[in-house]
Amino acid sequence: MAPVRFLSSWLRPLRRKMVNINDLPPDILEGVLSLVPGKELVCSCRLVCSQWRDVVDMPALWKRKCQQEGYLLTMSDRSIPDWKTTYFLCSLKRNLIKNPCGEKGLKFWEFKSKKKKVWKIEKAPEADVYFPHIRKCFVAYHLCTFKHQLVTLKNEGYWDELMDETKPDIVVKDWYYFSPNYRYELCIKLLSADFSVLQECRPEEFFRHQGRDEDKWFRTLFTTTQPVSVTSALSMETKAGPT
Repeated sequence: MAPVRFLSSWLRPLRRKMVNINDLPPDILEGVLSLVPGKELVCSCRLVCSQWRDVVDMPALWKRKCQQEGYLLTMSDRSIPDWKTTYFLCSLKRNLIKNPCGEKGLKFWEFKSKKKKVWKIEKAPEADVYFPHIRKCFVAYHLCTFKHQLVTLKNEGYWDELMDETKPDIVVKDWYYFSPNYRYELCIKLLSADFSVLQECRPEEFFRHQGRDEDKWFRTLFTTTQPVSVTSALSMETKAGPT
C-alpha cells in the first residue's frame, strides 16, 4: 500500500492547485469555451470575469466555432469580416415560416374567412420549375381569401443584442402557381415590439397574367433595405383565389 500512499500524496498538491478553470492555459480555455452554445457565451460566460470576456471576444474563438459547425469552410479567412457575426447568422439561417408548403396540413396558419374549407392542401403541380423536395401546396377555392402567419424573432433565437449588432437582412420568398382567372397577392410587414408597422411591402401588388403564362410557377421576393434592429416580428399574409 505504500506506493499508493506515495502516489496519493504526490497528486494532492496538484489537486489543490487546479481548483479554478481560470488556471487553464489560454488556448485550452478557448477550446473549452468553444464547446459552449454561442448565445450562452455572449449572454452568460462573457460576464463571468475579464479573462473570460477577453476570450469570448477573440475572433479565434468564433472562427473555431464556425469550423466546428462546418460553416463557410470553402471561404477564405480574408472574406470573413467578423467571425462572431458570421457564426450567429449562419447558425440561425433557416426558413422562419412554419409549415410553408402544407406538409402539416393547415397548422401554424391563420385564415381570414368565415367559410370552412376555403383553403385546401393538394399535391404540388409539376411545371417548368420543379421542386423535388416539395410535394404539397396550399390552394384557395371558391373565393379570394387570406392566410396569415406571424413570426416573432425572439422566439426564433434572434435576441435584441444580436439584432442591434448585426442588423441582418430579412428575405422573404414565396412561390405561386398561376392558373387562369386566379389572383395572388403578398403582403409583408415588419413590426415593432408593440406590433406597430415599421415597414410594409406588397411586391407586384396584383398578380394577373396573360394566357401565355398559364401553368407556371412564379416567385415573389422581398428583402429589407434598412436596418432592422428594432424589428421584433414579421407578418406574412397571402391573398389568393379564383376571380
